[in-house]
Amino acid sequence: MPTDRVCEPNAVPRLVALVAASALILVAGELARGQDQKLDTVKIEKITGLAGAFSQEEKVFKVTSPRTDVQVTVDEWQMPPFMGLTSWAAFQAGNKAEAMVMGDLVLFEDEVNVVMSGALEAGLNVTALHNHFFFDQPKVYFMHIGGEGETAVLAMGVRGALDKVKAVRSANPTPRASFRGQEFAKTSSITAKSIEDVLGVKGQTKDGMFKAVIGRKAKMPCGCEVGKEMGINTWAAFAGSDAQAVVDGDFAVLEDELQVVLKALRKAEVNVVAIHHHMTHEEPRTLFLHYWGKGPAATLARGLRSTLDAQAEASKAIRTR
Repeated sequence: MPTDRVCEPNAVPRLVALVAASALILVAGELARGQDQKLDTVKIEKITGLAGAFSQEEKVFKVTSPRTDVQVTVDEWQMPPFMGLTSWAAFQAGNKAEAMVMGDLVLFEDEVNVVMSGALEAGLNVTALHNHFFFDQPKVYFMHIGGEGETAVLAMGVRGALDKVKAVRSANPTPRASFRGQEFAKTSSITAKSIEDVLGVKGQTKDGMFKAVIGRKAKMPCGCEVGKEMGINTWAAFAGSDAQAVVDGDFAVLEDELQVVLKALRKAEVNVVAIHHHMTHEEPRTLFLHYWGKGPAATLARGLRSTLDAQAEASKAIRTR
């Protein structure tokens, strides 16, 4: 009786198909388990100090914190928090990490950068900063956050951000009307070359002020390439004196550069005042963040230079993936 078996003609293809199907089932199972794993809602409430509500339909647990501490008027009407003045954070089970969080924090102007620094230091991402109203008094801004990781760590990040708000309002119940810092000269006398040497880019001057613009490229749906003159640029404008200046400007960033640039600006004590997009359907997707800083011109320039360097490193990492 022969000991060697001759494989059936279709045995190998069937085996390959079976292995592939098994792999797909395993992957699907892992994803399903990620979606089905239960959130520790008691832990979220305990850490954030906020009561939450669970959506059975979407498997999302949301905690909220209405801004009842400062009265806000919109179009000369006193707005109740129910109409859009409530901070919130929503948690759901993650696929790769234990959980993910997304949220929106209702902030006054003097709270934004303190809260942003706290959120970034806690490992949360800051993804947008903008207004929702016109003619609001005091001005209200909305900072969107997100993140993935351990449930407790995400909840602590949310709690820390809200605690920063309380600390600011405890120190000054009425939102401030300006940034802190020395006044800068109303007649400008900025030394352009000193800033050009730090930034490594030539700029233009007008009435003692200085401005530098750095372009990058994007492609629009028409296939047209657009660059610096069409608005795909980072810029910085300085006014005041070398000893006490103000800088404002805009960083054009890719999505994976955003957090790096935010962290670098805040480390340099430059205030972020808006995060949004300027176009739609561009490739690569480009976000814009606007900033404002006060201090010696050389210090501000070095802060921007360190931010440009951090952005360049992030851009390099993106290209080498």
